[in-house]
Amino acid sequence: MTPDEIIRTFLDHYRRHGHQPAPESSLVPPPGDPVLFTTSGMHPLTPYLLGRPHPGGRRLANVQRCLRTTDLDEVGDSTHLTVFQMLGSWSLGDYDIATSLRWGFDLLTGGFGIPVGRLHATVFGGGSGEGPDDTARDTWTALGVPVEALGADNWWSNGPTGPCGPDSEIFVWTGDGPPTGTPSTDTRWVEVWNHVQMRYHRHPDGRLTPLPLSSIDTGMGLERLEMVLRGDRSVFTGDGLRRWVDEVRDRWGLHGEDLRVVSDHLRSAVVVLGDGVRPGNTGRGYVLRRLLRRTLTVLWRDDPARTLDDLPPELYADTLRHFRQMPGPSTPPGEQPVDVGSLHATLVDEERRFRGLLRRGRPLVDRVRARGPLTERDYHWLHDTHGLPRDLVDGLLAEAS
Repeated sequence: MTPDEIIRTFLDHYRRHGHQPAPESSLVPPPGDPVLFTTSGMHPLTPYLLGRPHPGGRRLANVQRCLRTTDLDEVGDSTHLTVFQMLGSWSLGDYDIATSLRWGFDLLTGGFGIPVGRLHATVFGGGSGEGPDDTARDTWTALGVPVEALGADNWWSNGPTGPCGPDSEIFVWTGDGPPTGTPSTDTRWVEVWNHVQMRYHRHPDGRLTPLPLSSIDTGMGLERLEMVLRGDRSVFTGDGLRRWVDEVRDRWGLHGEDLRVVSDHLRSAVVVLGDGVRPGNTGRGYVLRRLLRRTLTVLWRDDPARTLDDLPPELYADTLRHFRQMPGPSTPPGEQPVDVGSLHATLVDEERRFRGLLRRGRPLVDRVRARGPLTERDYHWLHDTHGLPRDLVDGLLAEAS
């Protein structure tokens, strides 16, 4: 299945079960939201999970672009991405977890054709004063899916405070032979879907209080599901990433982890730029700047002459259409196109700035380093006086050693 076919199958399945489409949101949350980026499909729906009535009703489904900075250090392996698309469904105080799991099972085995024998589930086994999730365990057992009960790994929250509750995760076997072990003992079990029971609100002091409604929030990564349906072991061969991988490898000769990091970070940067963020020294702008600087650091390791100006602008347009930020076959009507030329110019300008910063920074760091190991005071001086952030200084130190 192509990504568009996967999305259509997912939304059609939930439409048949009475779900209305929830509008997709920008990566940039609305003013007043303390989170830098939309990190999950449920994030824009938080007020409704807390009890506010949703204009679309109590059953919703959509596809939402997401960005997670917590996974940055893991990007470079075969399954983690900085920006990705999340397929989500919600029950706002309507049906229960058993219903959600049965409908999910029907979609995976019927709509997507995954054999039951390749599925494994995990459920919350209890902890921190909460009992085990017997309902989820019994539901999976009745469906013929093996279950593993875990602790904190199956308690979901979107941060230190806010909605939270027990979850059930669904894994698919990606190994060559018959399935062995469990999700916690064999990495060939790959998580594809998470069904969360939003029962509680966690307060800053750690207290849990019941939410006005007990809701269900599910999330399934599109790129990872596409990988599983292809029988592959890497998200980087899918429709949304293949062209980036091909361009980066063919133009710059990168391979392995370097190829995956550069492909992911450039693609992610284009999506972030498409939602109106520009490089800066704080907040969202700094996340974007960090993505680009990490990309350029890898690119220039072997050849400082490499430049983002080599990339074809139509690659950006393809990515923006894939994330429905520009008009295309799967884009809701009325979307305004992003100025691809301006986006390309922003990337090239950020590269120019970074080259200048490195040119100025190397002799400064060398001079400070000659006195001995850098202290916190040295880091502050390099940042406050010369605009050299800590991660850049550490990079220059590693480069010199």
